[in-house]
Amino acid sequence: MDGETQRDEAERDRSSGPDGQTRRGWSRSARLCAVAASLLSVPLLVSVFVVQPFLIPSASMTPTLEVGDRILVNKLAYRIGNSPGRGDVVVFDGRGSFRDEEESDGNPVTGLLREAGAAAGLVRPSETDYVKRVVGVGGDRVRCCDERGRIEVNGVPLDEGYLHDGDDPSAVPFDIEVPQGRLWVMGDHRSDSSDSRDHLGDAGGGTVPVERVIGRADRIAWPMERWGAVRGRGGGAHE
Repeated sequence: MDGETQRDEAERDRSSGPDGQTRRGWSRSARLCAVAASLLSVPLLVSVFVVQPFLIPSASMTPTLEVGDRILVNKLAYRIGNSPGRGDVVVFDGRGSFRDEEESDGNPVTGLLREAGAAAGLVRPSETDYVKRVVGVGGDRVRCCDERGRIEVNGVPLDEGYLHDGDDPSAVPFDIEVPQGRLWVMGDHRSDSSDSRDHLGDAGGGTVPVERVIGRADRIAWPMERWGAVRGRGGGAHE
């Protein structure tokens, strides 16, 4: 028996022994873990860069969005030369406009769990994220209200067919010129929405920076009976 044959037999003996079986077991486990990690990373990457599920936590956007709806937020909608338009339903980070800039959870473990849950549409992505409808964009003068109780944009009254039944366009009077690069946003359930009107005295006058917009709410994904497109740009203007 030559030296090479002896080495081959010794290697087979080591592989067939308890240590060899353990190594093979660990190898299989490592491969399974790698496959599982890659499968889990796909929805997380999609959520970060393309489409993010979002759980609706309040009634501020009814009847367009109901509590418990899972919506799909298009994160590419405003990244290729497009900007939010009047009537769009958007999700945005309210820090610096609706919340203090430095406000955060501060717990990295909680943050990771929240990100994983948000990617599956099980939890609200962040306590500082909001979903509202764009009523005015940069350069618009938004005023409430005309003699018939309607909101005006640049002197033209809006026909807001998406409003919650029985709600007035606003019980709070306001008259603001939206700065360039910012948005005036409101909930469809005007009597149950904390929105731009509640921050008129803050820096920015209640408006939200465009760069804080996470994406456009495009579809209701769950529950199945509510599957469909989110009603956007539905409020027309009367000449």
